[in-house]
Amino acid sequence: MRRLLVIDDESSIRFTIKEVLAGDDLEVVGAETAEEGIRLAHELTPDLVLLDVRLGKHSGLDVFHELRRRSPKSLLVFITGHGNAETAIEAMKLGAYDYLVKPLDVHQLQAVVEQALEISRLMRVPAILEEGERPQDRPDLLVGCGAAMQAVCKQIGRIAPQNVNVLILGESGTGKELVARAIYHHSQRSQAPFLAINCSAIPETLLESELFGHERGAFTGAEHRRVGKFEQCNHGTLFLDEIGDMALSTQAKMLRLLQEGRFERIGGNETLSCDVRIITATNQDLETLIEQGRFRKDLYYRVRGVTIHLPPLRERASDVPELAHYFLYRFNREIGTRVHSISPETLELLENYSWPGNVRELQNAIHEALIVSAGPTLLPDFLPKEIRRGAVREASGEIVQTEEVEVDWPALPRRLEGWLGEHQQNLYRRALQDFDRLIIGRVMHEVGNNQGQAARILGLSRVTLRAKLRELNMPTGRTISSGNSSPAD
Repeated sequence: MRRLLVIDDESSIRFTIKEVLAGDDLEVVGAETAEEGIRLAHELTPDLVLLDVRLGKHSGLDVFHELRRRSPKSLLVFITGHGNAETAIEAMKLGAYDYLVKPLDVHQLQAVVEQALEISRLMRVPAILEEGERPQDRPDLLVGCGAAMQAVCKQIGRIAPQNVNVLILGESGTGKELVARAIYHHSQRSQAPFLAINCSAIPETLLESELFGHERGAFTGAEHRRVGKFEQCNHGTLFLDEIGDMALSTQAKMLRLLQEGRFERIGGNETLSCDVRIITATNQDLETLIEQGRFRKDLYYRVRGVTIHLPPLRERASDVPELAHYFLYRFNREIGTRVHSISPETLELLENYSWPGNVRELQNAIHEALIVSAGPTLLPDFLPKEIRRGAVREASGEIVQTEEVEVDWPALPRRLEGWLGEHQQNLYRRALQDFDRLIIGRVMHEVGNNQGQAARILGLSRVTLRAKLRELNMPTGRTISSGNSSPAD
């Protein structure tokens, strides 16, 4: 169970926080004095501490330093009155996660606490199994004994202790954040903060503020100074997912930080410095983005200190049974089902499916199957329809459609009418496959099977284009980006 410690000399604050946040998965413990709070933090090792800036004659900063010394991985959020906001900001520079201003806003309290607890979990739970552990004993792991995943784990072991930036490449759903966490947990910075940001999930106008912070009045709505993730993560590790979606203006500011270790908050004149290890990830082809003018070449070489290529699930089908059983045991506990095994027929379907959504799709499929299951064994009928009727794997290992039919542009409407007349399912996916086959085939023919040129014309990354070519059982063509014969990737 997760544990939250509230250190505040106002009983009404402690009572409100407990009433709002305590539940089956979160224990809330209160402390009235600094001494009691330090003692409980040492005894309980809480996931998160909410700490008042003023505790009688004690300063919250003094308590903060003592808590960090005794429990370095416990995240701390300050509670402050309006007049003490600057003190809380100074504490954040030293490593506090965030601060809340009195009177407490319940919705803000819930949001900050939930985010902080998730960050605490990511910092505490390694993503690679230690010897003797069972996969079902841990909530999210890099699972797989196949050669491809073993190579990735070996690479993590070599890279983690080195103080170099890492770029993780892989399709969506392959587990890039788990790799980042594994690197962090086995690094020399494992006792310092680990923070993760999805660059594609934050609007362009807010991402720069999220990373670098802003001064009060820097823009409309900036009522308080904000300390960015780089300051919060000083001496720790920052994971930037989907870095290919970062705006060029933010890329320029990040480049300076990586080159000089210096930056300014938005609207500020003070030059700040920080020491952060950067781990980035993307499912896009950054070289193609560079050619399109959408990603800085100099930043690419800065973040690509070392590159890890995470294979898609279709290229490591031997790991599917292990992953399926791992999710089975995990979700049995979480949702209260009692399915003890997976039938051989079900495993065969899972192994033969192409998994365009990779491990995340497999996870969702097992979760959905367990919800509708009946009896102790997971049968094929419980799997989602797209898996039961989806792509099959030939003996050669290539992914092909369940129906190989040559089709041209005029034939598309006729095929749709035929499917409707036959009461077929998954029409959207079938039509998309035909459309992809037509347009990709036409473009590949036009450019002489040059993947780089085809990707630019189609507006796809080369990683996505290669995946579609394999899924449609089409010739992969050449992988050069110009008229010469040098490989582009």
